[in-house]
Amino acid sequence: MVNMAAAVRCLGRVVIQHQRHSLSKMTNQTPRYPCSVCVQVPNRYFAAATKPAKKTKKDAKEKVSDEKKDEIEKIKSYPFMEGEPEDDVYLKRLYPRQIYEVEKAVHLLKKFQILDFTNPKQGVYLDLTLDMALGKKKKVEPFSSVLSFPYPFASEMNKVAVFTGNASEIKIAEENGAAFAGGTNLIQKILDDEIQPDFYVAVPEIMPELNPLKKKLKKRFPKLSRNSIGRDIPKMLELFKTGHEIKVDEERENFLKTKIATLDMSGDQIAANLQAVINEVCKHRPLNLGPFVVRAFLRSSTSEGLLLKIEPLLPKEVETKESNKEAA
Repeated sequence: MVNMAAAVRCLGRVVIQHQRHSLSKMTNQTPRYPCSVCVQVPNRYFAAATKPAKKTKKDAKEKVSDEKKDEIEKIKSYPFMEGEPEDDVYLKRLYPRQIYEVEKAVHLLKKFQILDFTNPKQGVYLDLTLDMALGKKKKVEPFSSVLSFPYPFASEMNKVAVFTGNASEIKIAEENGAAFAGGTNLIQKILDDEIQPDFYVAVPEIMPELNPLKKKLKKRFPKLSRNSIGRDIPKMLELFKTGHEIKVDEERENFLKTKIATLDMSGDQIAANLQAVINEVCKHRPLNLGPFVVRAFLRSSTSEGLLLKIEPLLPKEVETKESNKEAA
């Protein structure tokens, strides 16, 4: 047993020495090829797994918008039904938009008021879309003007200030219902908001002295085109005390909305006031350029807008030429 243990220990020492000899031989031996050739880089046959990209809110919104577009296209593809709806309740997309004569539209507004139990004296409004183009990249500037309705409906008179330095003209203005009359003494009061007239008229001589008010009054500053400069003070007061101002929306630039009547007025009275507004608006663009009013809606304070047949309401160029010949 002792001899066997000694033999095993001897064999172990031989093996260890042999390993050391082999390792030293490998380190001392120079390689036959450069290191760059000897080194073998393992090939990767599979890429690392990547996480799927998260769906952003933008993708979701785009998907929803695409779905909505598809729905709209489907709705547009529906054919219109023939004739008018037989009932008051119907799907609008199945019928072309109704276009009404003024008399029919007024009748419907009165009917809506009865069915809805709303105020019978509520306002009636006219909404106009205008073609502001003048050609050659020019357009009509947003305007405002004052007109007298054939059938006035305002419960109160407008406050009018008259600018004149003549004492006798001041007296005439006061006798004809001017709320304020005077010369340059009114300027500071207006700037300080001590007095707040609805409209301002003036005689031509005092106009250079009113320049400090231009920024304050803006479009209400006296102008010849608005008939607020003249020598006939009683006539100007008659217009502006009962006059109604219409003006184009400064933000939308081609849209005008104004009150034209109250619903308790007769159909003929409402139609006459509507025609007066159309005539006044069409003065601001030459008739030979085509229709100035593109679209018109009539509505009350509580109703939907009814699309009007506008062609019969527009002034005709031929008529104006004939009237000019008669005047000559």
